[in-house]
Amino acid sequence: MLTQTHQLHSGHNYYLSHHGGKNTVTGSCHELSIDGKGILIDCGLFQGNDAKENDVESLNIEFPIEHVQALIITHTHIDHIGRLPWLLAAGFDQPIYCTEATAALIPLMLDDGLRLQLGLNAKQRKQVLARITKLIEPIKYHQWLDLKCDIDSHLAYIRFSPAGHILGSAYVEIQLPNKEIIVFSGDLGPRNTPLLPDPVSPQQADYLVIETTYGDQSHDNVATRSQRLEAIVKRSLRDGGVILIPAFSVGRTQEILFDIERLIAHSIESKTTSDDFWQTLPIILDSPLALKVTKEYKHFKQLWNEECLVGDEHQRHPLSFEQLITIDSHKEHQKLINRLSSTNEAAIVVAASGMCNGGRIMNYLTALLPEKRTDLILAGYQANGTLGRKIQQGNHTIYINEMPVAVHAQVHTMSGYSAHADQDDLLAFIKGIPTPPKTVFLIHGESDTKEAFKEKLTKVNSLNGSIIIS
Repeated sequence: MLTQTHQLHSGHNYYLSHHGGKNTVTGSCHELSIDGKGILIDCGLFQGNDAKENDVESLNIEFPIEHVQALIITHTHIDHIGRLPWLLAAGFDQPIYCTEATAALIPLMLDDGLRLQLGLNAKQRKQVLARITKLIEPIKYHQWLDLKCDIDSHLAYIRFSPAGHILGSAYVEIQLPNKEIIVFSGDLGPRNTPLLPDPVSPQQADYLVIETTYGDQSHDNVATRSQRLEAIVKRSLRDGGVILIPAFSVGRTQEILFDIERLIAHSIESKTTSDDFWQTLPIILDSPLALKVTKEYKHFKQLWNEECLVGDEHQRHPLSFEQLITIDSHKEHQKLINRLSSTNEAAIVVAASGMCNGGRIMNYLTALLPEKRTDLILAGYQANGTLGRKIQQGNHTIYINEMPVAVHAQVHTMSGYSAHADQDDLLAFIKGIPTPPKTVFLIHGESDTKEAFKEKLTKVNSLNGSIIIS
């Protein structure tokens, strides 16, 4: 895995290095060097083909960290925080800065990862998480923090602003000693989603390091995604069967539950008999982690978009409603799979992981993908090499635990549930910066995607400087 480095300013010792997430959509890890002192931005896990292509045979930190003064976390998806335990194992003991909601979610997300990746028991996981939690220093949105490398030695100012990606997500502004500002986008969310407010462009970004996950395409209309979900459910009910939705525990699960609750509420208000099925259809959340994360979404309700708080005024609960059935124990999980695979019972099942690369969704896929009456909704990005991408590409046979599984289910891709900004959203974020950046660094995207976005950005936006594909 090669580190790529750029000098930001010829007159100063400011350098930007990419240790991961440069020509991939996983493994995010970037470093800002200021006069020899380093600031890390994210430390994520490589997934799917990204791990193979970067020759990641282990999770060891393969770059020097002795000079690193702090770690900044933009959000808690595993491709942005997954290597945190290995960073500590390499000797890192500096502050970890993030938003308050991100601070609450980090232990939940890493606990699940340590259990699945390393098979650590509860006591071992608790010890690792205690070390990480001790280093975390939460920061409120919109407040500048004076980051010091020694007690009295100023290094930079940092500030978090909402990124609209998942709960607690942020883009980070870092003011350099020469008063220039470099902005790291983290992962930006799409505009007009119901749960989280839209990201607002920074007032200054001399250098912009921006993700390009969907830089070459446009999503389905967020405003009409619930209509498409409703159409899929109606068609599935005619056939009789289960609707499986692999979903990331933080972000997509909560958006999907929000839309389902609105469809249920609408069916009650409309009093139309053809919509009665919504009031009896079991909605099953089979993910202990997603259940914990959903509780944090409710705890941090002040971060929600204003429109989604309307439900509370009418005694509606968009993330907790009567038909929502939660499955906790493995025994309940297996019992439910046996029941659904042996009957024509209709149900919507939401389970992790979102890329079908682990978690409880794997057992549902094994049991129900061979059934023509099953519908599978892929509601998030499927990285190259993941099982979700293989299903999305139309493979008629996949392998789970080295056993062949026939795919006879109806497969649907709903990009309207993506947590990532699309091409138009990314362009709007850049255009919203009053003075165009001197340099835009394109990261967190596949090579063809970044090339396509660079071409589009060159046509529609007059930049003072350059566009660099990192």
